[in-house]
Amino acid sequence: MKHWFETRQVLTALSDAQQAGQAVALATVIRVRGSAYRHAGAKLVVLADGSAVGNVSGGCLEGDVRETALRVIATGRAERRTYCGGTDEVFAWDLGVGCEGEVEVLIAPVTDDWSVERQALVREEPFVVLTPIDAGDDMHDGAAKGGPSRGVAGAVRRVMTGAAAAEWIAEGSRLVTIEGREWFVDILTPPPRLLVVSGGDDAVHVARLADGVGLRVVVADRRPGLLIAERFPASVRRVESDATHLMEHLVLTPDDFAVVMTHHYGDDTAYLRALLASPVGYIGMLGPRARTARILGVLRAEGPIDDSRIYGPVGLDIGTDGAEQVAVAILAEILAVRSGRAPRSLRERRAPIHSLHE
Repeated sequence: MKHWFETRQVLTALSDAQQAGQAVALATVIRVRGSAYRHAGAKLVVLADGSAVGNVSGGCLEGDVRETALRVIATGRAERRTYCGGTDEVFAWDLGVGCEGEVEVLIAPVTDDWSVERQALVREEPFVVLTPIDAGDDMHDGAAKGGPSRGVAGAVRRVMTGAAAAEWIAEGSRLVTIEGREWFVDILTPPPRLLVVSGGDDAVHVARLADGVGLRVVVADRRPGLLIAERFPASVRRVESDATHLMEHLVLTPDDFAVVMTHHYGDDTAYLRALLASPVGYIGMLGPRARTARILGVLRAEGPIDDSRIYGPVGLDIGTDGAEQVAVAILAEILAVRSGRAPRSLRERRAPIHSLHE
């Protein structure tokens, strides 16, 4: 989910730097073995002035990756580095690298155009990027160690959309070998959409937090005064609409989420009616349980409804005080539903926390 959001930020920074004539290098996680903060495809763009956008870990690898990226910018030669391999989890944390598994990062100079990728992001369509990698013979293993490779010269990065991309998507981002050459297959698919029905002050916290974790956020309200741009991150889409015309403005899927929180009984009832007529898979209702039950009673009197999609009161039972904490509870429940997990303390989990296959 974060992959899409982060790639958008990274490519924007990359484009801005190129337009300004500033040299850049792109670091990409190309393989993860075991447990790590980030998955394959995580990116960090580093500019010649040392500034950076994105991340490839929880913060423990970025310093070394930035130093390597500056060297890559100076030499024009890509490097492939391996972190944490052969290091147990406790020792890795003690070293400040904080991962149990092995993380491989490709750091390469960027001189070509990424407009196709940026356009796909704007259109919110899945796409696949194949980056050629020459592995070289001078790789080093071990925690926070690595060496230069022969770079990515000699082959051209490939970008695929539509039907050409579909056959690659199921297996996720990964390294593959094609005709004797190693390639990194970077899979980018749009994350779920979260529709926040309300532009009120508490809804602003939900929208900002959801945007930060990588959801595609849409805020809808019939009151234009609550939808001014200054209240929301630039990436949040704002829709002025009452319940009757809401579905004319967006298409929801079973993978998407919605939270109704207008604090107005009539509006909440109308918006819930519209959402139940859509295929959206999760509908959170803010407010007391009895209030939601009363709204559902009105809608049931109109005909049968599928209330298995309704989460009301919305959010996890973590104990909240104030709009900010309510937003945390709501987003925590959405993430749990998306991952198919029953919320519990991590100390009770025996499987790897950050593993792709959990």
